[in-house]
Amino acid sequence: MTALEGQALQGVMMARVKTTIAISAVAMALLCAVVSTPVVAQTLNERFGSPAQSGSGNDRLLVDAKEIIYNNDKNTISASGDVQLNYQGRTLQADRVTYDRNTGRVYAEGNARLTDEHGGITTGSRFELTDDFKNGFIDSLRVVQKTVQNGVPITTRFSSPRAERAEGETTVFERGTYTACEPCKENPEKPPLWQVKAAKIIHNNSEQTIYYEDATLEIYGIPVAYLPYFWTPDPTVKRKTGFLSPRYVYSSALGYGASIPFFWNLAPNYDLTFTPTYLSRQGFLGQVEWRHRLDNGFYNIRATGISQQDPGAFLPSPSGPGDRTERGSLESTGLFYINERWKWGWDVALLSDKWFLTNYRVRSESLNTVYVKESISTLYLQGLGDRSFFDMRGYYFQGLSSTDWQKQQPVVAPVVDYNKRITPAGIGGELTIDANVTSLTRQAAQYQQIPKATTFLFGLYETCAIFDKSSCLVRGISGTTTRASLNLSWRREFIDPVGQVWTPFTYLRGDAFRVSPDITGFQNNELPNFISGEENYAFRGMPAIGLEYRFPFVASLGTSGKQVIEPIAQIIARPSETRIGTLPNEDAQSLVFEDTSLFDWDKFSGYDRAEGGTRANVGIQYTVTGANDFYANILFGQSYQLAGTNSFAKPDLVNTGLESGLDTRVSDYVGRFQLSPNKNFTFVTRGRFDKDNFDLNRLEAGITANFNPYIPFSASLTYARYAAQPEIGFDHRREGILTSGTWNITPNWYVTGSLLLDLDRYLLARDNFATQFAVNPATAVYNRQNSVYVSSMSLGLGYIDECTTFSVSYSVSPRDVSLTSGEKDRNHTVLLRLELKTLGEVSFNQTLNGGSSSQDGIAAQ
Repeated sequence: MTALEGQALQGVMMARVKTTIAISAVAMALLCAVVSTPVVAQTLNERFGSPAQSGSGNDRLLVDAKEIIYNNDKNTISASGDVQLNYQGRTLQADRVTYDRNTGRVYAEGNARLTDEHGGITTGSRFELTDDFKNGFIDSLRVVQKTVQNGVPITTRFSSPRAERAEGETTVFERGTYTACEPCKENPEKPPLWQVKAAKIIHNNSEQTIYYEDATLEIYGIPVAYLPYFWTPDPTVKRKTGFLSPRYVYSSALGYGASIPFFWNLAPNYDLTFTPTYLSRQGFLGQVEWRHRLDNGFYNIRATGISQQDPGAFLPSPSGPGDRTERGSLESTGLFYINERWKWGWDVALLSDKWFLTNYRVRSESLNTVYVKESISTLYLQGLGDRSFFDMRGYYFQGLSSTDWQKQQPVVAPVVDYNKRITPAGIGGELTIDANVTSLTRQAAQYQQIPKATTFLFGLYETCAIFDKSSCLVRGISGTTTRASLNLSWRREFIDPVGQVWTPFTYLRGDAFRVSPDITGFQNNELPNFISGEENYAFRGMPAIGLEYRFPFVASLGTSGKQVIEPIAQIIARPSETRIGTLPNEDAQSLVFEDTSLFDWDKFSGYDRAEGGTRANVGIQYTVTGANDFYANILFGQSYQLAGTNSFAKPDLVNTGLESGLDTRVSDYVGRFQLSPNKNFTFVTRGRFDKDNFDLNRLEAGITANFNPYIPFSASLTYARYAAQPEIGFDHRREGILTSGTWNITPNWYVTGSLLLDLDRYLLARDNFATQFAVNPATAVYNRQNSVYVSSMSLGLGYIDECTTFSVSYSVSPRDVSLTSGEKDRNHTVLLRLELKTLGEVSFNQTLNGGSSSQDGIAAQ
């Protein structure tokens, strides 16, 4: 070997290789180890006391490079040319990686890029780290993190001209920016929709918190808000102790108010949220919520209370809570699984008064507004088998308006439902067992005048002027009513050689009643005019046997589809229903005769009534199915009372069945027409037509259209018209149109709206009556108008993308059908909501009404 060769070996040693080397490595922080050969591995492992070739699997560092350079003079080792290092699911890529053994620092330069095990990407022009990988600097840093929040993937981005990594825990971004918005594809340098710029952004991994110093919020690069200091949880956090978004409140009775909820993450499975609210007119409103998740379920408890500074803002009793100083609510919800088939739970609410939740805008899971506004508390036990179902629960109803008399609200406990389906051996078919037990109690009887009259108890509660069956309905009796019902039914389908479908069926039903009226107290003594005032035990049995016949005629339309004409006939033989009008009717007060109930064995909606007599139901159905999702269906039919007492012609305590279209021997006609030329458009109409002159007694028609992806527009239109039914409390025709639609102006912007028109003008007369009633109930009268009335409407504009949700809406809400809504005369409301994903959310709700009616318990200002 020559001296020159020796100097070359002592100077620079070069090798061109393409290899992958597995070596032992230690735990890493932000960046994985930057090494490339056994020599480098040995140096680093000597420092940490690890053998060069120990470790396996994810503990090994895999290095890939085109060129390895050993420089003994400078005491450096370098890898260059598509350098890639993999460790524990993380990958570091760079043009060059150098380890300086003198200073113990590692440098990654040229398109440096780190991908962590969660998909987060860190890029920079140059990484400079200590060899323990806990400290260092990164130039031109960009960090992309991918997380999932509420099932939605979120991508966040940090950038900084220079960042410092300290102790493996904290990254400080100098002059940093943060956003969750995607960069513009055509112009990546264009500012995103929103971003936060700060003198310093400090990301602490152990605290999972991001701190911002001297920060500015920018919208499209324009500064809109300045905060000297604030912090947020990092995007990986699902639960963290801290303040939540503030909320703002205003109303004439409460004044101006604001709250800043505080969330206390006590443990992974339980937490506490405290929401103090200061109201300029009423003082301090406190609200606290405890949530706890256990191995087999969860529960929460919410308490809200206030000691009012100005009770005079509300009407005195019985119209409002003005004589109360202390007001509040206590609520709880729970659900627990006993095993894979059984569960039990509750949803209960205790209120100081019926107006509290509405007056103070308290969120409540017990609220129900389907028919009337009320708070429903329930405790339940449920079981689900392979072909069986069990449900037992109790209910407590609390009306939430001035015109709700709590003594008329029933306490229902228990309600038990059981259903079981069996395939019996020998006879085949399906055997069904249905059982129900219901017991309810109320203190005061509930009456309704017919035809409708303006008679009110204590000037608030609807009642009857004359207590006789011809002009007064009993919606609920005072005292206790208990009923136990058992229904056994069997059916089996046979298809003969020519294609006729024969379905024989039979059922046997028994109902046992215990009725114990309370005829003491105000107006309860009028009950003997309708029902026996003595405790009464009764039994009702209803056996039935029937046969249903269908004969579908199928014709092929070739490749286009097929058409089916199907005549249907059904006959049911039963004895007459007994005890009509001598027993309460609590759960079968709603009866709608239409196409969906034409072939029901028993057309009553509940157990308190049992249809009797021999009845035949006939109809014909025509169906066409074709290519491109074409579907059309027509059904037309009628029902006939052949023998026995017509259950729908004999009134009970609420006249259920009268004026239903079934109360004559030959019923009204019912029909349905449905057309769907494709999957984007559906038209459905159904109606009931007078049996004598074919007058329209009931009509519903609806159109739904979704033109996506051809036109970014979807809409629906529903028209309904119901003839007057004064015998059951509807002494006027009801007619209206409801329409709604959404137009996606762009992939991000949309406009939405809805409109409810009262075409019979009764709602306008009712609202005028409500105004008169608030002044003087004794002189209030209905006065129908001659103009179409806009009962309610809404209009909204919204924007949504991967990082931002924004919406603004204006709505006019209707009053309830009766004077029991407890709502303001007409609520004109503007709602504004803005969410910057991962950063926070703010909403603002403002009612534009100048004054309030007496119906919500708020005194006129």
